[in-house]
Amino acid sequence: MSHFKQTVALKDVKCFALHGYYPEEQLIGNHFLIDLVSEFIPRGFDDELTQTVNYEDLNSIIREEMKNTQKLLETVLKNIISKVIEVYPFVDFIEVSMKKLNPPMPGQIGHSFVKLTYTSTTAK
Repeated sequence: MSHFKQTVALKDVKCFALHGYYPEEQLIGNHFLIDLVSEFIPRGFDDELTQTVNYEDLNSIIREEMKNTQKLLETVLKNIISKVIEVYPFVDFIEVSMKKLNPPMPGQIGHSFVKLTYTSTTAK
């Protein structure tokens, strides 16, 4: 028997934030691009938001967590995933990645990159 798997995602959500391991990074700040992908078995197709993940909520979650200064980008990603699970417990899979644009280090570097993935233990 086949079933549907649905993806709701946001790509390249641009935020300015004060994340960084070094105190200077937390003072100066930087621009970040965040991608968030959620996957789940649809709860129905009745054209109502209650049956899916609302990407406006995903955007709000990203923006709120980006306001909370952290030393490690991994911590920010973990907090984003935790909040998505809290709001949408039926989500089976979440992948969140973050690019830190022009990270402050010698040389020309377009971005650094960190990704964190969650898979539900009840996912089929």
